[in-house]
Amino acid sequence: MKNIVLLFACIFCINVYAQTYNPEKINKKAVKIYMQAVEYLADGMLPEALPYLNKAIATDTNYVEAILSLAGVYGQLKKHQLSVENYEWAKRKDTVYFRQYHLPYSINLAGIGKFDEALEAINYFLSIPKISDKSIKAANYRKSCYQFALSYSTKHIDTSYTFIPENLGDSINTETSEYYPSVTIDDSLLVFSRRGQGMREDFMQSKLDSNGYRKATFINGDINLEPSKGALTISADGEWMIFAGNFGREKGFGSFDLYISFYTPEGWSDPENLGPNINTEYWESSPSLSPDKRVLYFSSNRYGGVGGKDLYFSERMANGKFGPAVNMGKGINSESDEHSLFIHVDNQTLYYSSNGLPGYGGSDLYVLRKQADDTWSEPENLGYPVNTIDDEGYFAVSADGLTAYFASDRADSRGGLDLYKFKLRNNIRPAKTLYVKGKVYDLHTNKGLPCTIELIDNETGLALMKIQTDELGEYFITLPIGKNYTFSVNRKGYLFYNELYEMKNMVADSVYKKDIALQPVALHTSIAFKNIQFEHNSYKLLPVSLIELDKLFQLLKDNPTLQVEIGGHTDNSGNTADNLKLSTNRAKAVVDYLVSKGIAINRLSYKGFGESKPIADNATAEGRAINRRTTFTFTQM
Repeated sequence: MKNIVLLFACIFCINVYAQTYNPEKINKKAVKIYMQAVEYLADGMLPEALPYLNKAIATDTNYVEAILSLAGVYGQLKKHQLSVENYEWAKRKDTVYFRQYHLPYSINLAGIGKFDEALEAINYFLSIPKISDKSIKAANYRKSCYQFALSYSTKHIDTSYTFIPENLGDSINTETSEYYPSVTIDDSLLVFSRRGQGMREDFMQSKLDSNGYRKATFINGDINLEPSKGALTISADGEWMIFAGNFGREKGFGSFDLYISFYTPEGWSDPENLGPNINTEYWESSPSLSPDKRVLYFSSNRYGGVGGKDLYFSERMANGKFGPAVNMGKGINSESDEHSLFIHVDNQTLYYSSNGLPGYGGSDLYVLRKQADDTWSEPENLGYPVNTIDDEGYFAVSADGLTAYFASDRADSRGGLDLYKFKLRNNIRPAKTLYVKGKVYDLHTNKGLPCTIELIDNETGLALMKIQTDELGEYFITLPIGKNYTFSVNRKGYLFYNELYEMKNMVADSVYKKDIALQPVALHTSIAFKNIQFEHNSYKLLPVSLIELDKLFQLLKDNPTLQVEIGGHTDNSGNTADNLKLSTNRAKAVVDYLVSKGIAINRLSYKGFGESKPIADNATAEGRAINRRTTFTFTQM
């Protein structure tokens, strides 16, 4: 409605500066046709008005007022090129009469990416004497947007990139609006919201085959029974769905709450409210779940935030429930609104929409990147032409980081908002990832074991993510390339598992298999550490060793009756006596570390075996590396 009012302000503008254009000399038949167009415009029927505007202009090509109205309508329909062409036609007819139209003219120039010309036009508009304070405020806002656009393009220019958004087609899009796309880790399932009758919103799904996404169908189960729903996200493994719903005070805390549903063979389960740690009497929406399902990100306008709608996160607790929500803070949140979050499966890249940060106008899309200290970078605007003078949001990115999905009402829309995809520019892509799949199982029975796998960045020692296996012990994850990880598994009744997985030089978008066997805890069981490392020919522990030693510390802390012997072993290189001494000192170094963490010395013992107990052939480098090991043995349960 606001845009229609602005349009009519231009249509009926009385311009005291007119020179060559004289409205009184316009063909009366053209005026009559033009007034028919005005009737459609008054009812907000912009497309229906176009034929009459064109006919009026054809009847009298000097009808500047009709040309300006046509330019305004094209601008409202986001056909910015046609809008600019008609504004410039009117300008050629009478430059003085056109002066007041430099503001909408500049907006449409920006709509086709001509920000330098838009800035020139808005500066001219601001130089006009006696324009209203409201016009000055609007013009200065646009001026700041154009200046931002020019500054951004200077810093982030990529002449090799072409933005070509592709409509997902009739299998996905209809004459109503489609929005909030979300995809599983392998892109095999796309879910989204579709506007129904009135205020109804339905959740849809489409499966990927060799020809693209199939015809969308309603999501299975009772999840669509409630009519008032909105934003949704599906977990990377396709097992959970979290969404915003307005189900009334009997089921919720406020207008829109966040609910969770679980996939079953019969379809999606009945929605469960995520509770008071997440939901309030205010508005909660725009959920996005981290790939390990440990962190839920969302938007809320609850009291105490930075601005209107702010971004929050909640970490899942040991009992499986999500903990108290935490505001993501100033800098990320502005004094206006932040929403439409999407956390990529790399677990390090978060996209969201804001209308309060510097940008192109309306709501822009931004990206945050997680730093080595677990904080977030400053928001980075995704730039033109991803961001435009209009509102951008409803964003998702494929697991490989190459393809983005978004909702827009572009010129080729089937109606309202449609879902599109496009190739992401290199510098706004998430981290390159690789796929790792496997199974956790009992060493003796080969039976799959449901458990949690912790992925630790060896450089920082920080847990990058925690992955819950399914009931068969199977898992499928993505990890950023360029790093080495320690895979760590803990399950009650089994020895902890830690193993270095060197993935720094592995190829992106490749699938690697990692099966993990867990050994039941038993007396006199002897286990070799996977990644205890010392300085060369020394017993000084390297920092990467602490990841695994801390797991042994936790095991001893959780089981206060356990006692262990630490064993040191070498290969046969060098002097036998020196090897025995070195292995003893290395075993003692491990004991010293555990004591420093608080384990009683009477629960620990150590022994050096030197080269006396090889488990591989010392004739090869690989064999010698295996023989250089540190072990622990349970001596008392």
